Amino acid sequence: MKSKKNIKSVIILAAIGIITLFFLNISLAANTATINVETANVRETEDSEGKILVQLSKDEQVEVLEKTNNWYKVKAKGITGYLREDLITLKDENTFNVTNEEQTTSTEEAKVENSEKKNTEQENTQEAKTLVAKNTKLKIVPAINATDIIEVKENEEVTIIETINDWVCIKTGTTKGWIRKENLKEEKQQEQTQNQEQVADANNEENTVEETVLKTLYVNTETVNLRKEANTNSEIVARLSVNTAVEVYAEENNWSKVKVNEKEGYISSSLLSDKKQETSRSMSTSRSQLEQQQTQQQQSTTVAPSTIGANVVETARQYLGCAYVYGASGPSSFDCSGFTSYIFRLHGVSLSRTAAGQYSNGVYVSRDQLQPGDLVMFGTSTSNITHVAIYIGGGQIIHAANKSTGVTISTITSGYYNNRYVGARRVM
Repeated sequence: MKSKKNIKSVIILAAIGIITLFFLNISLAANTATINVETANVRETEDSEGKILVQLSKDEQVEVLEKTNNWYKVKAKGITGYLREDLITLKDENTFNVTNEEQTTSTEEAKVENSEKKNTEQENTQEAKTLVAKNTKLKIVPAINATDIIEVKENEEVTIIETINDWVCIKTGTTKGWIRKENLKEEKQQEQTQNQEQVADANNEENTVEETVLKTLYVNTETVNLRKEANTNSEIVARLSVNTAVEVYAEENNWSKVKVNEKEGYISSSLLSDKKQETSRSMSTSRSQLEQQQTQQQQSTTVAPSTIGANVVETARQYLGCAYVYGASGPSSFDCSGFTSYIFRLHGVSLSRTAAGQYSNGVYVSRDQLQPGDLVMFGTSTSNITHVAIYIGGGQIIHAANKSTGVTISTITSGYYNNRYVGARRVM
């Protein structure tokens, strides 16, 4: 008798288990949804700006836990978060919409209408060209806090791939990424920009040197170098002989920007005079005077670096604490070579943009002859320079070090920078 009761109990428990599994499977099936877009972001909160917890691809399945407004609470890959309702397709549309059929109908109609509008917008903008309205970062996914890819510049032409809400997927060169719609120019703005460029091109010939000529001067030395930029290390454009007339249309930092024989460049202002030089017997006296001037200039150049370098260091100190951002060159954020090029540009010196490029600027300085204002390079060798800083004296440098410290002061007498020291250049 007892055996029969046990058998009966087992049968009842088995039946309950089967029924439970049956309803559990129905429940799971009803609470399952499929991603219907190429990439969907599961967020920490019910907010389009919320932190992205995980990214899902099209046709991946998620477990739907509940619905709040236009968001579903879901579980995917062991992570619980929120997905916008238009990003998934429920296997049973009625699962979360039993209580208010009218609201469900209205929501579905709105989704269809928005979907049709979105599809129409995408068709209209497919592969369209447009211009960037301002300098901005290209995002890897359509989210404010997403990873930056590259920076796109104002008026750069890009190709529109697709549009999702207020985000636009664009292509520049071979790089694709996402940008906010307001950072792209509207058609009227593009026309205005194009018109401005056309006007600038049309007026380009009118904005000639002759309109801004300050005066006409003459070369006062037998041979003078016309240089591409205002420094003695710059490329030589032409060599001019004594008494050659030049038209001066700008003067800065003891250099004159001139035009001669359809060539433009810079000449040290001390090598120009408002009168022609005598070419007779008295020329020997003039030469002696000029040689004396050049000697004085060389002497002043020998003394100048310490004074000018101290000024450079003082300027650099004003930017302590500024952020390190790769590719940035001021005024509030920098990478290493962006910082050095920005500081020296404030003192009238143009440097190459990269740390390796700056190693070819100026003249070589041995480590025991370092002075404040010298550029100091680091890396594994002269052919693999990866960092540049400004020497401030006392075995210390000021530089845009990294993201954690930004612009800071470090020592080169021990530790990392001592071991990776490559060389130094004097550019002033």
